[in-house]
Amino acid sequence: MRLFVSEGAPGTLPVLAAAGRAQGRVELLISTVGPEECVVPFLTRPKVPVLQLDSGNYLFSTSAICRYFFLLSGWEQDDLTNQWLEWEATELQPALSAALYYLVVQGKKGEDVLGPVRRALTHIDHSLSRRSCPFLAGETESLADIVLWGALYPLLQDPVYLPGFDTLFIPMPTEELGALNSWFQTLSSQEPCQRAAETVLKQQGVLALRPYLQKQPQPSSFEGRAVSNEPEEEELAALSEEEIALAVAAWEKGLGSLPPLQPQQSPVLPVAGERNVLITSALPYVNNVPHLGNIIGCVLSADVFARYSRLRQWNTLYLCGTDEYGTATETKAMEEGLTPQEICDKYHAIHADIYRWFNISFDIFGRTTTPQQTKITQDIFQRLLARGFVLQDTVEQLRCERCARFLADRFVEGVCPFCGFEEARGDQCDKCGKLINATELKKPQCKICRSCPVVKSSRHLFLDLPKLEKRLEEWLEKTLPGSDWTPNARFIIRSWLRDGLKPRCITRDLKWGTPVPLEGFEDKVFYVWFDATIGYVSITANYTDQWERWWKNPDQVDLYQFMAKDNVPFHGLVFPCSVLGAEDNYTLVKNLIATEYLNYEDGKFSKSRGVGVFGDMAQDTGIPADIWRFYLLYIRPEGQDSAFSWTDMLLKNNSELLNNLGNFINRAGMFVSKFFGGFVPEMVLTSDDRRLLAHITLELQHYHQLLEKVRIRDALRSILTISRHGNQYIQVNEPWKRIKGSEADRQRAGTVTGLAVNIAALLSVMLQPYMPTVSTTIQAQLQLPPPTCSILPTNFLCILPAGHQIGTVSPLFQKLENDQIESLRQRFSGGQLEESLALKAKAGPKPAAAGTMTTAGPEQIQVLMDEVTKQGNIVRELKAQKADKNQVAAEVAKLLDLKKQLALAEGKPLETPKGKKKK
Repeated sequence: MRLFVSEGAPGTLPVLAAAGRAQGRVELLISTVGPEECVVPFLTRPKVPVLQLDSGNYLFSTSAICRYFFLLSGWEQDDLTNQWLEWEATELQPALSAALYYLVVQGKKGEDVLGPVRRALTHIDHSLSRRSCPFLAGETESLADIVLWGALYPLLQDPVYLPGFDTLFIPMPTEELGALNSWFQTLSSQEPCQRAAETVLKQQGVLALRPYLQKQPQPSSFEGRAVSNEPEEEELAALSEEEIALAVAAWEKGLGSLPPLQPQQSPVLPVAGERNVLITSALPYVNNVPHLGNIIGCVLSADVFARYSRLRQWNTLYLCGTDEYGTATETKAMEEGLTPQEICDKYHAIHADIYRWFNISFDIFGRTTTPQQTKITQDIFQRLLARGFVLQDTVEQLRCERCARFLADRFVEGVCPFCGFEEARGDQCDKCGKLINATELKKPQCKICRSCPVVKSSRHLFLDLPKLEKRLEEWLEKTLPGSDWTPNARFIIRSWLRDGLKPRCITRDLKWGTPVPLEGFEDKVFYVWFDATIGYVSITANYTDQWERWWKNPDQVDLYQFMAKDNVPFHGLVFPCSVLGAEDNYTLVKNLIATEYLNYEDGKFSKSRGVGVFGDMAQDTGIPADIWRFYLLYIRPEGQDSAFSWTDMLLKNNSELLNNLGNFINRAGMFVSKFFGGFVPEMVLTSDDRRLLAHITLELQHYHQLLEKVRIRDALRSILTISRHGNQYIQVNEPWKRIKGSEADRQRAGTVTGLAVNIAALLSVMLQPYMPTVSTTIQAQLQLPPPTCSILPTNFLCILPAGHQIGTVSPLFQKLENDQIESLRQRFSGGQLEESLALKAKAGPKPAAAGTMTTAGPEQIQVLMDEVTKQGNIVRELKAQKADKNQVAAEVAKLLDLKKQLALAEGKPLETPKGKKKK
């Protein structure tokens, strides 16, 4: 069997991805031909890709070739997949061909490129959202997914054209294409798709298609239709009479259709036969003050889901706590002249205060320095030891004689033995991503004092991950299908397994940690990466002595774990291996929710340089916690990194909150107060009103579908969409004019006002997971009946019937002013440390006496070194890409400035750089 492809032919992408599925089932020879070469003798025009079968017959359409490979892999055809393939051929391909031609051959950008495909992208997103399935034809990947992914990949692989990347100032609300974005990211992270993309695009991006596309005829003019409101009009037109009738029936039942409110338990415990949800947020390291990225990546995202779970009346336990053991705590204690326990007590209180201000609804916020942590960790270890999953070996370790201590991995830096990167850490290289043993580093340095450590031997214990690998893979095969693991989490775990697991050391030569209960190892403690995730269990054990009902109950408990992507290996691999080996029926993660990174403006957060907003600073800005919550959730880094922007925060507050959401809820309440004496008027529904009920119900159900899949950012859009519908409804019907007209007009004003205030009441409950204080305020103003504040139904109900009296209505949000935001931008832009260090250098001895100069603390030095490393990577990447000289020069200037700050912090004389600094 022979596959003919041509360099840069777009159809090659899905074909190679599909061929990857049939790998091992067929012998396939791949031949590259020119774009004008006729492979199929009976075709009048050249066509690639082409699959020549062993019988001598040819397949020469992309979908036919992909179908053949899928059938070889055991896939069964279905009608929905065939429908998608027909749509791809007749609707998507003509539009996409035009878009790629405009982009690659004619050099057009922005709307000129996206215009032709906008309707198609919206259709895919709408279909995925309505079905609430991760793939086009159901819960598993199908032929349709590969064919459409391969068609779209050349365009959407560029972040500029990825739906949700809002820099083109295009009229369509691209942030609403979250379902398409998630689908695309999931497929792009799969190995066959990655290999196909690398083969076809060859790291050139869409430009790799130019030689092929230049040989193709120019597509006929493609007129994309206006789309500003069209999808919404189509959705309303597509409502069936049955859907409308069901929505009206649910509305009319009102409060009577609400389920009874379940009494709150204390402590919260699982109940057999009910939905039991256990939620954890990654444990923040105790001696770091969390910045906005830490908050959205873990505790805030988990809080939204916990609050939503409670609104569904699921038995929900949400826990977190500070991770307190390890080298960093010892170092911080030395720096501040306190004991490790005193440092933990101090910073635990700081963390608790920050999360309290952000209104994080933990059932318990604990800590890992407890007797329960020691007891449970040692028990898991003893069970692993007894079952042969613990190894002993002598380890060559780096010891800093000047600091008189063995160095933890994070305090060693040197040259990567694999790629030569000069600022690799002692556990991993940030450039090539490979795991490293600290002793393998070339030219190692102690990051605290910069001296060269020496190698010394020490006996240590290892978790035998290779021996546990099969158990882990079996568990993943059972868990991942149908679960809500995020695409990045799946990809990270697959990468670790693809490279093969290695034994990992689980002990350290420290004093501050969980003691190792084994003869000969009394002077060691467990490595924090082994016992930190056990902290969830011990924190629960400190909450209730019935903790095993949560943590040894996998059949009745759904465990959701929230974290940033750097924590995925510990939660998706190390902890599962540990408890699978312990063989004690532990509850394992069912849904692992990992975010990408949140950056600050055009750089990174840096506490030492005063760059970015940290948790202890947000409350001093004068901006309420709910506004911070809203904006962080609005820009939540789900499919890719995102960035906090003061300008964007101002725009989102003033447009989405003040002008959209706040304006609608305030108007709805004010009309009740002003025109109807504070009592909800009678409502006589017209056909348009009934259609609106059905539309609101569908959007509410979409909100539920999204949050059940933990698509937190997208669900927030549903709230704003309903609010926009409410505003449009009021604008079209103009109750302020009708109230002055005839009896029929006044009745119409009453109906519009009553329906609008009920929409506002619904929004108050939908808002509760996102903006709890604002939610409570709205509910107090509208005087919602108590049960409705704690239960979110799946249908839009009339919960404020005619005659219901509301309270005093007042504005919910305040406008953020440009000068206010600019002042905050300047305040958090850094520079303070730079100035103080410069003053120290100016007042200190001359350069000849550099050894006696005042230096910054180890933490500041460490952070600055990290910043130098990151900026150095940026410069190297730009040079490797042969970027514009001015751009390179600007980044080099930033790097030199950081190196200057580092030199000042270390007390070194400032010198004019004369080349690469030697380590």
